Amino acid sequence: MDRPAAVVSRTSAPELALGIECGGTRTVALLVGHDGGLRQRVEAGPANLRLLTDEQLAAHFQELAARLPTPDCLGVGMAGAREESDRRRIRAAVERAWPTVPCWVGNDLDTALAAADLEACAPGETVTRVIIISGTGSCCFGRNPAGETVKVGGWGHLLGDRGSGYDIARRALRETLARYDESGAWPPLGARLLAALTLNEPNDLVSWLFAASKAEVAALSRHVFLALEVGDALARRVVAEAAGDLARDATTCARRLAAKATALEFVLTGGVFRHAPGYARRVARGLRSSYPRAGVRALTLESVWGAVALARQHAGSGVQSPGRSPLAKARRRVSPPERCLPEATAPSPTEARNPRSERLDRMPLAAAIELMLTEDARLGAVLLHHRDTLAALVKRAAAAFRRGGRLIYVGAGTSGRLGVLDASECPPTFRTPPEMVQGIIAGGQSALWSAVEGAEDDWDAGARAVAFRNVRANDLVLGIAASGRTPFVWGALTAAKARRATTALLCFNPYLKISARCRPDIVLAANTGPEILTGSTRLKAGTATKLVLNILTTLAMVRLGKVAGNLMVDLNPSNTKLRERAVRIVTDLTKGDPETARLALEARGWVVKDALTRLGFKGGRLAG
Repeated sequence: MDRPAAVVSRTSAPELALGIECGGTRTVALLVGHDGGLRQRVEAGPANLRLLTDEQLAAHFQELAARLPTPDCLGVGMAGAREESDRRRIRAAVERAWPTVPCWVGNDLDTALAAADLEACAPGETVTRVIIISGTGSCCFGRNPAGETVKVGGWGHLLGDRGSGYDIARRALRETLARYDESGAWPPLGARLLAALTLNEPNDLVSWLFAASKAEVAALSRHVFLALEVGDALARRVVAEAAGDLARDATTCARRLAAKATALEFVLTGGVFRHAPGYARRVARGLRSSYPRAGVRALTLESVWGAVALARQHAGSGVQSPGRSPLAKARRRVSPPERCLPEATAPSPTEARNPRSERLDRMPLAAAIELMLTEDARLGAVLLHHRDTLAALVKRAAAAFRRGGRLIYVGAGTSGRLGVLDASECPPTFRTPPEMVQGIIAGGQSALWSAVEGAEDDWDAGARAVAFRNVRANDLVLGIAASGRTPFVWGALTAAKARRATTALLCFNPYLKISARCRPDIVLAANTGPEILTGSTRLKAGTATKLVLNILTTLAMVRLGKVAGNLMVDLNPSNTKLRERAVRIVTDLTKGDPETARLALEARGWVVKDALTRLGFKGGRLAG
């Protein structure tokens, strides 16, 4: 985006101005020169003041500071900053990252309105301007020529945020269930929402909603708009009501601000408006019905530019400089860690064309099936060449478990999903606590069922994920990446290594040059060759990944004594099928009868090991 002309300042302006906008979805920082030219742009994770501790807040700014040159002035607009006490919290955190830099602090409404003013480029104008934000949350915020401001809405997703992504999704869920109650028929919108969440029936929505974050609920609004595009009547009703409520909030804000003689302008911004222009048009129609002569436009300038403008405006104007604290002067910035990423010495085999499948679209179905199965059948031999590395990986996992540590998989796309899948199977199979084997997937939970754009390329997000899982020296972190060069995975591995955890990489690209400083403790780089469908690593690479993870957790649990012979003596019999299996296991090992086995299991709360001990079984390893 071109620089806004109004940001260009006189030559005496600070050389570098840094504007930061922290929202519920992400943080954006712009470093701008005195000529208004963009020097650097950085993105980081979400930061709502209400959801962060003081230490988390400070760490958020310190991460940004480590990635940027020191600016001459700074502006921070943060979601959730409502009172002076909130601004003091932000200043204290900023002080720890930029000890000597003058700083303006406010909320993301201030920065959005400042950006709208910049975009207008009308010095001396007498206009009442109302900014309407609709993203994960919503709010209306305005200012008149006298400098008076009014906020309407923005009370959070539980008390307000009408017309936001969260509000639209919540309305859709409520209306869908109400329609179901009235008619007994599950409406098409409900079917779409269940599919989006990979849930099976309406009752599942209750449990999901209790656990879902604000952002996860808001993400459902996209599917409401998709339903609207195909003419869904229920979606049309939900969107129309949400748009009407948001327009009413905006006109309330304008009514409290605007004198009859002043011009009035509404400015629309936020992710919902950007991704659903039809919704923006509905809100605009509602505004014009109340104020036919008012201007209505979308904010095309990124609102973080408002933070840059406010930083420049307040530089040297008496705004508190955090650097005046003696404590601040004693703090030193921590150098950023090396951004490890292997060098590719040759193209990854997973991206090459497979000569055996070049006529896949013309092959008879039986021949195509034979080809796919034949290619998969080769994987065992490929992995067998790496059995020593696999054995070392199993030993490291078992050692981590014995120390009270965890096995944490990290991956993106198919690799991440397979890690989550293997982790989810351990508690029922081996009666492990859920935290003992974990999966981290780039993009978070929603990436389990749909692609999250750009998630695998976010090195910092991988590092943050490891930090927020509180990875320690006792843990084993296994990065899974078909190409071996996924930035999210390497961010996680680098952060885990810095925390002295054992690290490992599973990939299917032997042509990697990894520096000694960044190299994981174990690297398993198998050459599974080109895929049947070029570049589709969910095929052979995915199958090989599943084989490796099967070996890793199964044999690590064997070494922990959770298997006797080939029987799961530490399974969790949580349903009828598994209880019958537990009875068979106890019967087989004790050479007794099923009824005795069942009575022993019932007496010991269906803990197989305890039942075996009760019946005097002493074979196997049964430790742990």
